[in-house]
Amino acid sequence: MPTNAAHRRPDGLRGTPLLQSPAWNKGTAFTAEERTRLGLHGLLPHQIETIDDQLVRAYEAYLAKRTPLGRHIQLRALQDTNEILFYRLLLAHIEEMMPIVYTPVVAEACQQFSHIYRRPRGLFIPFDMRDSIPELLRNRPNPEVDVVVVTDGERILGIGDQGVGGLGIPIGKLTLYTLIGGVPPARTLPIVLDVGTNNEELLRDPQYFGFRQKRVSGEAYLEFVDRFVDAVRQELPGTLLQWEDFATPNARPLLNRYRDSLLTFNDDIQGTAAVALGALLAGTRVAGKLLREQTIVFLGGGSAAIGVADYLRAAMIAEGLSDAEARRLFYVVDVDGLLVDTRTDLAPEQRVYARAPGDVAGWPRTHRGAVGLADVIQSVEATILIGLSTASGAFTEPIVRAMAAKTPRPVIFPLSNPTARAEARPEDLIRWTDGRALVATGSPCPPAVLGGRAWIISQCNNVFIFPAVGLGVAAAGARRVSDGMLIAAARRLAEMSPALKDPAASLLPPLGELRGVAVEVAVAVAEAAVREGLAPAAAPEELRARVVARQWFPAYDDEG
Repeated sequence: MPTNAAHRRPDGLRGTPLLQSPAWNKGTAFTAEERTRLGLHGLLPHQIETIDDQLVRAYEAYLAKRTPLGRHIQLRALQDTNEILFYRLLLAHIEEMMPIVYTPVVAEACQQFSHIYRRPRGLFIPFDMRDSIPELLRNRPNPEVDVVVVTDGERILGIGDQGVGGLGIPIGKLTLYTLIGGVPPARTLPIVLDVGTNNEELLRDPQYFGFRQKRVSGEAYLEFVDRFVDAVRQELPGTLLQWEDFATPNARPLLNRYRDSLLTFNDDIQGTAAVALGALLAGTRVAGKLLREQTIVFLGGGSAAIGVADYLRAAMIAEGLSDAEARRLFYVVDVDGLLVDTRTDLAPEQRVYARAPGDVAGWPRTHRGAVGLADVIQSVEATILIGLSTASGAFTEPIVRAMAAKTPRPVIFPLSNPTARAEARPEDLIRWTDGRALVATGSPCPPAVLGGRAWIISQCNNVFIFPAVGLGVAAAGARRVSDGMLIAAARRLAEMSPALKDPAASLLPPLGELRGVAVEVAVAVAEAAVREGLAPAAAPEELRARVVARQWFPAYDDEG
């Protein structure tokens, strides 16, 4: 059984302080010799247990909680008490518990953050302490950090502005960095940039923890983020910085502002794009067509949707299309209708996919006088339909049936989170297409059943990508994170699709295999970093050995 050789108890940590240190506490698993040496006799029950004994009790405590949020709180309490036992429990029940520690339950945890807060975790960086950010970073729990996940809480999943409660997302993401990627928990750091909130309900809540004012914006906001990034460079050089759940107007500009001078990426843009690309590459192979032969319709024109489109376009170009030819295969619809180049409200990255007026001449315009989703589906032979709109139920039966009438294996991905914001239910998509649709979702879903047959629905979860990025970047010693590294991750993920062997199987590997998948994806990321000159030269076999060696496993130091 692999262990983490670097996980060694600090000298002098003993007695009650040891039992109160989640990184080092073993609870009832401390041996008799350890109890004597570390001053623990009398502080623990007489019975000495193995970690397997402890897992039984921990799982019983989990099951005793009757609500998903209650189980989330119970797991976080265990994490605050005994980190090794926490991660071992998650590994033993990964498919059951991952939705509890992350999507979809983390959405409710963010909404209730100030009400369910128990113990500090991570760093709060409020706007009114902008002159002291380096000092705040020096107060971090552990000096050596491999991965930071930061949010400003403005666009949490599909539920919007949660202010300081958005810290639940970096905490959840870093839990998965450790669980799946094997990044040691002591080398992770969740951060929230607390710049206020525009959520009136939070501002009225007397228990709200955050900076109690409207959100800082404009130049003041950018200056604050610049100060944060400068402090990260100063205090944590070489640390991977992941941006998480920033609103569309800020997400891509911030990524572009720092990506060429910092080891950084945006998971909502690049991670979502990579996992969607991996699932779509698998889906198109099952359907028997190249990606370059697809016609792709998006509902949603935000940063995540445009990020997915960019990666799909790059993959099409790799298959031989010109950039102009690839662009013509995309139709992007947002809340105001189809993106057309006569619109004045488009960001530069959206304008890449805007259609010329002549492309849509004579089309119906039933969406408040503009071309809407139903109009696009009626007018083109769409083969792929992707939802990143948070518009619940937007993939209606008439739209789906119209699409399915034109293509034998429609690929339909309602990717919006949480489940309540998804564009369609998988069971409806399977039923409306007579079982022909290839479906993946943003949140976990049960199998879809039709005529006594069950379809396994893949969750297009960024967890297939971002933990492996952290692992691969660290193993390779990469200086930057490139789109090429993320696209390499997507291609490796697609190669592991169970549907390539059984068309009725899921498009993505089962969650129970995630740690093994992470190794393969991390190797692809590391190889791409070397290939692009973003990491020191190393042979593939050396990179693989480094990846495997760095993947931390939750085990007590006396397990053999």
